[in-house]
Amino acid sequence: MTSITNGLNNYAQYGAAYARTAGAQTSLASILNGSGDDVLPGASTNAATQLTLSAAARAQLAGGSSKDFSAVISDSRAAIDKLYKAANVAAPYDASGKPTIDLLGLDRRALFAIASNAGGRFTDAEQTLAATNRISQFNDALSPATQTANLIGDFSTVYKAAASYLDGASSEEKATATWQAERAAITQGLAATQSDPSKIPAGISNDPVAAYLARYPSGSTTTAKDFGSVAKQARAALDDQAKQATAAGKLLVYDPARKTGQQADLSVLDNRALSAISLNKDDLFSKEEVFAAKRELDSRNRASILSALKQSQTSGNPAEFSLGLLNTYAGMSAEERTATNWTPAFRDNAVQSYKATNSLLSMLKRG
Repeated sequence: MTSITNGLNNYAQYGAAYARTAGAQTSLASILNGSGDDVLPGASTNAATQLTLSAAARAQLAGGSSKDFSAVISDSRAAIDKLYKAANVAAPYDASGKPTIDLLGLDRRALFAIASNAGGRFTDAEQTLAATNRISQFNDALSPATQTANLIGDFSTVYKAAASYLDGASSEEKATATWQAERAAITQGLAATQSDPSKIPAGISNDPVAAYLARYPSGSTTTAKDFGSVAKQARAALDDQAKQATAAGKLLVYDPARKTGQQADLSVLDNRALSAISLNKDDLFSKEEVFAAKRELDSRNRASILSALKQSQTSGNPAEFSLGLLNTYAGMSAEERTATNWTPAFRDNAVQSYKATNSLLSMLKRG
């Protein structure tokens, strides 16, 4: 599981070690520890040309666990070939080791198929690129929880994030010895942090969390795309929807109350893109578009808060509510925090609330 981030630890070195067949994968813990020795010559972590799959292609690849794995393999092969054609290249890295294509449009199951060379359909270099994306996904899953753990002094949050991430794997990935060993290690880590959440468990074999925290004690960072570029891509996405509406003889509209016209679909935009529209720093968007983006962000914001509340109710631990808010805050970019008004003061209040609630619960248990 890896990152294509600039300036962060030459992940190609670790990605190649992970690019094995499904039955003989190198463990994530060993990758994060840097023990892999199969290195793609010249590979580096410089970002690829931003070439992603169309929405239709992503939907096809994201067919879910119901899709036959042989179809996943074929679709993944076709997707890579399409990216090559679009970029006018024949390999995933150029001579200097810089990625030439971007696999961010592929879902987790497709990346697993490529990284494990399922069906023998993928080259070593393609396996490496997919493996670096997989490490990036794992890092992204653990980074917010790691930042939160440093604020509240509770590393069980990181193990919970890792457990959630691994449990989201496909059945093919779960069938590997690597997944099973790492899931068992995380279970041990969770048990250890229940005894002393302030310490990172030591001496657990195949523990990807301990390996991650040793490398990234403050959480891993991602080199985010320039915010101006995000705004331009959001502009292009809305323009494309308007073009499609026009072709259908309709007007693209942003007010849900409108009875006529084609409603703009903002669900296809991520929170950073919505933040770019909402903040409108480069005056690329109309007032109607800005208002619609703010409304969509508010809706997602409420859903995030309700999710944290539901988790606290399900677990029976009221401190889980503040914990969920802190994890959400840590996972936001600076622009997203500005657009949603999640300020440092909000974060600090959540920290205080978590600590106060835990303190009260501890007093009740002692009583």
